Amino acid sequence: MSARSVELTIDGQKVWVPEGTTLRAACEGQGIETPTLCWAENLTPVNVCRLCVVEVEGARVLAPACSRKVESGMVVHTDSPRVRTSRKVVLELLGSSVDMSLSPIFQKYAKRYGAKPARFGEQAAPAAPHGHAGHHEAPDGDHAASLAQPVKIDNELFVRDYAKCMLCMKCVEACGSDAQNTFAIAVAGRGFEAHISTEHDTPLPDSACVFCGNCVGVCPTGALMFTPEHELRAKGTWDETKQTVTDTICSYCGVGCTLTLRVQDNKIVRVTSPSDSSVTGGHLCVKGRFGWGFVEGDGE
Repeated sequence: MSARSVELTIDGQKVWVPEGTTLRAACEGQGIETPTLCWAENLTPVNVCRLCVVEVEGARVLAPACSRKVESGMVVHTDSPRVRTSRKVVLELLGSSVDMSLSPIFQKYAKRYGAKPARFGEQAAPAAPHGHAGHHEAPDGDHAASLAQPVKIDNELFVRDYAKCMLCMKCVEACGSDAQNTFAIAVAGRGFEAHISTEHDTPLPDSACVFCGNCVGVCPTGALMFTPEHELRAKGTWDETKQTVTDTICSYCGVGCTLTLRVQDNKIVRVTSPSDSSVTGGHLCVKGRFGWGFVEGDGE
């Protein structure tokens, strides 16, 4: 049975969408891009970045478009002064406390809304477990560096740099019931000490992690990064203008997962899967995401 249609008004235009549609999807149907950092089409909305908020007439607060369902008679404004101000401040607060330098989508939205994180002063310390911040080991005089957490390198497949973590929860959702069902990571701590952690802050190789890399695939800020990419960036040789992107099919089993290979200097530097793939939904196993060493003849 098809869902009944709901009539609402978006930016002055009357539209009809199926009952149960989110405001974000309704806006998308009208060609309206709703900015978001924590939403992904292959993950359950968690409403944490608050960048997708829209104004609903008669409502006291702005509504998160990624999860709020349409209602008959709704009058929605997606670009009102109130909405633009809210989005600008959210971007400024994020940029003032998290290193967003490797997030092109953040840079895009910051430019669109004229966000200036520097107006809040020097960059604040990123979220860190109590007693684990790296500021005591940093050189004197470098305030930004003194606030950065040390990069976690405890495996050969991917690197964790939580100074770039905005707590969007995408990695937690991908590790949980949305994809892998491993539940190796979660948000630990409260308030300023909230951070992504394994159980008891166990090193990743000793945790429940199965290294599927689905967390890396959904990270929007570079907090989780493939080791080859991290190494190239550290050397200053990461160059997307020299990279090719090719879709192929994983050769490990008969499931038929689509792999998107990013290659630089004839080396695979990143493997993802299209989120709209009917086979993977954007998620892969450890072999599909990391088991391509044989392609480069390194004997793995």
